Order: sequence, then structure tokens, then C-alpha cells
Amino acid sequence: MTRAAEDVKYRGRRRWNGSHGKVWWDGELLFEIESFECKVTADREDVLIGNSKDSKIVSLTGSGTLTIKSVINRNINAYLEEWKNGHDPRATLVGLLDDPDAVDGQKERVSIDNVFFNELALMNFKKGEVVEKEFPFGFTPEDAKFIETVE
Repeated sequence: MTRAAEDVKYRGRRRWNGSHGKVWWDGELLFEIESFECKVTADREDVLIGNSKDSKIVSLTGSGTLTIKSVINRNINAYLEEWKNGHDPRATLVGLLDDPDAVDGQKERVSIDNVFFNELALMNFKKGEVVEKEFPFGFTPEDAKFIETVE
């Protein structure tokens, strides 16, 4: 039996591995990135049609989280001071998923502008463990776009 071309082209080694992923925060590479996630959620309202419940998208919400293995402060103090002074600073994040084994060397890159942080991890630690800091964030979906995509 002959294997399908897709079975050969997309073997296990072609599955993406996040080990080569990168994130830039306002143009600065986060060399200590541990994980990155961003997503857009459709906010819906119920619509009744006869006896059936359907839905209608009424808005979009952008959210995400980045986690770093803490090495430097990453201007967290500057954000804290801005908040304390009544300001709402915004950032730009760019995420890159790059795996050397990807089919045809393709990459995926997304740019997210108008990023606002919802929490600032000022300090946390556990004895005997590397310090991680998690930064949940939001963004306006209209300010997100793919720069590169895997076709």
C-alpha cells in the first residue's frame, strides 16, 4: 500500500515545536521567554429563532499571556509608576513561531499593537526554583495582524 503524499510531507518532525519561538516587547527581544499565547474571542449574544437558540457576534476581545524566566526587571517599575500616575501605557508585541523542521522553512509571525497589561508581577519566588513571571494582557483585535503565515 502506498502512503499518501501528505503522510510523507507532514511526518512527525514537521509538527511545530515552540523551542525556537520568540517574542519582542516594543521592539526588544525577550530572550528569557518561556511561553506566549494570544487569542481573539468572539463575544456573542443569544438570538432566538423559533424555539432554537442561535447567536450573533457583537464584539471581539483580544487576550493573552506571556511568561518569562525572570532575569531583568523588563520595565515593570515604569509600568507601575505610569499606573500610579493614572496613565494606561500601551505596548506592541510581536510573536514568531519558527521551527527549523517546518515544511519549506515556513514561519508564522503575528504583530499585536495597543497591548495593555492587566497585572504586573512585582515579585514572586520559590526556594530552589527559577523565578517565572506571568503577564496577562489584552489588546484590540483590530490592532492584531499576521505578518507571516504558514500556507
